[in-house]
Order: sequence, then structure tokens, then C-alpha cells
Amino acid sequence: MITSVAIQGIRGSFHHIVSQQFFDESINVNEYLSFDSVVDSILNQKDGAAIMAIENSIAGSIIPNYALIDQHDLRIVGEHYLDIQHHLMALPDQSINDIKEVYSHPMALLQCKTFFKQYPHIKLIEDKDTAEVAQRIQKSQTKHVAAIASELAAQLFNLEIVARSIQTITHNETRFFIVKTQNSEISEDEINKASVKFELDHKRGSLATILNVLSDCKLNLTKIQSLPKIDTPWKYAFFVDVTFEMYSDYHKAKSIMEIMAQDFKVLGEYKNARL
Repeated sequence: MITSVAIQGIRGSFHHIVSQQFFDESINVNEYLSFDSVVDSILNQKDGAAIMAIENSIAGSIIPNYALIDQHDLRIVGEHYLDIQHHLMALPDQSINDIKEVYSHPMALLQCKTFFKQYPHIKLIEDKDTAEVAQRIQKSQTKHVAAIASELAAQLFNLEIVARSIQTITHNETRFFIVKTQNSEISEDEINKASVKFELDHKRGSLATILNVLSDCKLNLTKIQSLPKIDTPWKYAFFVDVTFEMYSDYHKAKSIMEIMAQDFKVLGEYKNARL
């Protein structure tokens, strides 16, 4: 049983919200300011699981996190989708015209880029974590500075929301992986999604052949992400997510891909959070 979970960021961050929703509010949460530190915490058995953002519906895939999961042979045991609502917050009794600087995570700034075009007087500055900026403003009581963070962060750090839901696209979701150092223990009857990784030769139709295997075995391809191999220029690894109704169909496809592809690896078998 998992007693503690590692998150990137602090309480009030979106990773913290995921920990409460995927597990429950009683889970012990340990905070880290980088994903490398998050991974180290489970490799060193300080935490039983970790939560890692993997892709956003606006900004796309978080490539470094795919690499961390692969390099350290982590196992994906679950996924969670979170509706991301970015709010602009500052110390009370300030309007947006009083704000001169906004600090936040680069991903949050990117997702809110259009909003700030209306306010050219505001300087946007990249920072490590959304909630950590909110906490810093509260501690230092700094005026004319704002954070982009969750409503939970505003509540935790007694900040006032100056503007709500400032992300460019209203429906803004981030997908998170829950990872461990060992495979999940859920039964095959409960598993209906998998993440796998493989490499292919530079041959015409090699990727198409693999995709045909998935289709023939009744698997639905929900994501494909290529990642360059650092030690082999112009060669790529493919990270693929598939969903299925019958585990036996997936098992058949997996057996074929193990033969056809190079460096085939199962990253995780888990429940589809979309169902």
C-alpha cells in the first residue's frame, strides 16, 4: 500500500490536486521542485509512487518526462486527467493595472500568452513552479507582482484572484502519469490501456507495419510520440499508448511487436482514465 507520493511543486500545485483526486486527501505528499528529484525519491524508496505531468492539450507532450520514465525503467500504474484552470492572483486590494510582473512556470505562461497581449505593461518571467510563486508572494508580501496558479493555491496562500481562467483555450487539460518502480498489481480484467516503447529500422513501411498489427489485434491507438536517441543520430524511439476491450487482444499484439520491433518495452498496463 502506498503511504506517500512524490509531486513536482508544492501544495496548491496541479500535481498536488492530482494526488488528492487520484488517491485521497489523506495521502502523505512530499514536495520536490524538479522531476529529476521526484524520480530520485521513488528510486531511493523515499516515496511509494510519483505523479508526473506527461502532456497538455494546448502545449503538447512533456518530452523530458517520457525520457525520465524510460531511462529509469519506471512503471506507469495509472493515469489522471485534470482540467487546468489558470488564475492570476496577487495580494489583496490590487487590480490588474497594478500588476507589473507575473512569475510562473513556462508551461503556464505559454498557455496564457494571449491573455497578456492585452496588458503590454506586464512583464512575464519564467519560474520553477506555479504554486511556489504564490507562496513566495504571500511570504514576502510583495505588491505589484502576481502568480498564475490554481484556485487552491490562492486559498492556501491568502491571495486574491485578479482574473479567472486566463488560459488561451477554455478547455485545457493535462494528463498525468502515476509511476512506481514496479508493475501495478491490478488484475488483467481491470487493465484496458497500455503504454509501450520500441525502436524501428530505417525501412520503408516499418512503422506502418506495426500500426497494422495494432489495428488487426483490435487495439485503438490513442497516442504516438517519437523521441530521438541521443547516442544514435537520426534514430528514434516511439512511445505508444493503446486502449483495448480484451486483455487477450493486447497480449497478442504485444507478442508480435516483441518480435518485429527493436528494444520493445512495456512502460505500463493500467486503467483507462477516460472511461
